[in-house]
Amino acid sequence: MSIKTALLDGVFTIEIARPEKKNALTMAMYGELAQAFAAARDDAAVRAVLLTGQPGIFTSGNDLDDFMQAPPRDMNSPVFRFMHALVDCDKPVIAAVTGAAIGIGTTLLLHCDFVYVCDEARLAMPFVGLGLVPEFASSLLVPQLLGHVKAAEKLLLGDPFTGAEAVEFGIANAVLPTSEVVNHARRVALRFNGLPPGAVRDSKRLMRAGSADAVRATIASEAAIFGDRLRSPEAQEAFQAFFQKRKPDFSRFS
Repeated sequence: MSIKTALLDGVFTIEIARPEKKNALTMAMYGELAQAFAAARDDAAVRAVLLTGQPGIFTSGNDLDDFMQAPPRDMNSPVFRFMHALVDCDKPVIAAVTGAAIGIGTTLLLHCDFVYVCDEARLAMPFVGLGLVPEFASSLLVPQLLGHVKAAEKLLLGDPFTGAEAVEFGIANAVLPTSEVVNHARRVALRFNGLPPGAVRDSKRLMRAGSADAVRATIASEAAIFGDRLRSPEAQEAFQAFFQKRKPDFSRFS
């Protein structure tokens, strides 16, 4: 299985485990992630969720080959079921970013409660360069965190950024040595065993309440445009260039 789960001492660990493909996410994996977050929410024994990847890679984002063969058709698609499962998870979610986090690998962090990034991590949201648009409410949340001009660098130009910058932007809590990031994240997750779970759930809901409706509405509006963009000539050129290992040529588009 490419998504591994384990419950130990109240911490439900979800591990993205497809290192041979740089943890690229397929539709099947999104379905497994959705099921894992739903299971964590429904299990009273779970006090916190720890999301992590493999050494050197958190996730490289969508598996483009799989994505083109089975693009998301509507909000019942596995990728959107995963998005809503993470947004709706009322347990604390702690992300241990073990390396590169590309595309949804970065945008999913916006919906975690704690984010710890290894010192070798590189993050990027290269949607526009693929002829697409931001997803997972990043068009709403990234400008809120970074301000418009910095968000334009990351969302329009797709400029990558470091773990230290992620902390500066308010996306991550701390940068840690690669060998320590998962253990530190787990120690944070274990702290919830000593806290009243109902108070934790209610507090998380209150913290998210102000933006909850806007986040869901933005996910839906992004999804509609994303689907149109996916079928656009610009995206077709970008994907063909990716598979052919060449630079895309957008000069004929206006």
